Amino acid sequence: MQKFFSVLILMSLFFAPAGAVAKGKDKSAILIVSFGTSMPEARRAIDNLVDSAKKVFPDTEVRLAFTSNIIRRKLASESNEVIENPVQALARLNDENFEDVYIMPTLMIPGEEYDELKNVREAFKTLRGKYGFDDLKLGKPFLNSVKDCERMTEILMTRFKSQLAEEGTAIILMGHGTPKHIANAMYSQLQLSLNQRAYGKFFIGTVEAAPLIEDVIAGLKRHPEIKKLVLSPLMIVAGDHANNDLAGEVDEESWLNILKARGYENISTYLVGLGEDENITRDFIKKIRKLMD
Repeated sequence: MQKFFSVLILMSLFFAPAGAVAKGKDKSAILIVSFGTSMPEARRAIDNLVDSAKKVFPDTEVRLAFTSNIIRRKLASESNEVIENPVQALARLNDENFEDVYIMPTLMIPGEEYDELKNVREAFKTLRGKYGFDDLKLGKPFLNSVKDCERMTEILMTRFKSQLAEEGTAIILMGHGTPKHIANAMYSQLQLSLNQRAYGKFFIGTVEAAPLIEDVIAGLKRHPEIKKLVLSPLMIVAGDHANNDLAGEVDEESWLNILKARGYENISTYLVGLGEDENITRDFIKKIRKLMD
């Protein structure tokens, strides 16, 4: 696998257009990496993180890469917007003589997407001389430890403060999930942390792994006092999963319609990506600063 990435990197470097000549040493860049979205209203979450990094680090180049080739191609064909994947973005930074690069993912958990980023970083680190970087670091996702889950609990309790104050109200959070990967356990760890601070107020499920919506419903049944539900994505971007899998009114298999079929009639939605949350933004900047230090 690493040999494949090394070949891919060399091809990217070979086909990359000639870049700018370095004006001095210690040229540094922050590469923010997101899965991506083609929904303009959901893109605000990503743009907020990028813009915030540019404001806090004005002397450092800040760039964006998407890992989803489907989304990248869709943006290119529909709006003529070209966004590079991480390999292309790093190759261009190398071609433009950047020496220190800090890769900061917008991922929630260190799952399969994060593993792929680690592979890319390790492959680039095998390169020496003019095709290598002096320093190439990779930041951590938002839920990478027990402490991270405790911090996310504080953020979520602040985010839904007004809803939590309403009697008989519960917050249903949809994560993405990563099947057959140990990192998926971070959702259970976050649920444990939420239970310790606000038992019976938060219920986490995922789209592609455990816990499922059936697990969320089983949890709700243990709390007959809950009459009102608020559905919201546990994702940096409130994109396709949030608008269709979570809150889709037409899709019979959306969580909204499944919960309605189970007798929950008072359901509202809060379809705003976590990337737009000021506390998430603040923590994101802290992660970048720690990476650079």
